[in-house]
Amino acid sequence: MEADFVIVGAGSAGCALAYRLSEAGASVLVVEHGGSDAGPFIQMPAALSYPMNMRRYDWGFTSEPEPHLNHRRLACPRGKVIGGSSSINGMVYVRGHARDFDHWAASGATGWAYADVLPYFRRMETWHDGGHGGDPHWRGRDGPLHVTRGPRDNPLFAAFVEAGRQAGYPVTADYNGAQQEGFGPMDQTVWQGRRWSAANAYLRPALKRSSCGL
Repeated sequence: MEADFVIVGAGSAGCALAYRLSEAGASVLVVEHGGSDAGPFIQMPAALSYPMNMRRYDWGFTSEPEPHLNHRRLACPRGKVIGGSSSINGMVYVRGHARDFDHWAASGATGWAYADVLPYFRRMETWHDGGHGGDPHWRGRDGPLHVTRGPRDNPLFAAFVEAGRQAGYPVTADYNGAQQEGFGPMDQTVWQGRRWSAANAYLRPALKRSSCGL
């Protein structure tokens, strides 16, 4: 078997690479140690606490003993499954802060300012704003990663945001948009009742191409 590129690991980065390289016409072979991501424990969002605590899906990494926590070791879940950690995480979608990217660029990482990476954030996502009417300058509309917002009918949602405002914190309508800091609605990688992992967003569409194999 021959390929232009061999990608070791079908995690978040590997899935995206397989999609983009095969999209560009290259032949790609993805090699993954973990098993299948099929089944409700991964695909059903309400079961999110299960896969990150199952040795079948998690590498079982822990931190070093923490001196300020009575020397306890903390669990550090990392995905051992197709989709990697995007198949076992909490599905909360948060971009890195713009000031961090700008700091990297100012420190010599040319091309990593937020203005440089914003087109790629937009390219990766299809944002379903739930009637919010977000600014297309900040959000994507036709990418493979579906980003949604859950229903906010529970009165505790508005009460929580209002409590933050009364405590002196800013309120933002979109923390992945122009104003990243503040209380507001949460973005999630859930689409049509299913976890929208990197495997669902990138790898499965890539595998439909004859140039990509797993």
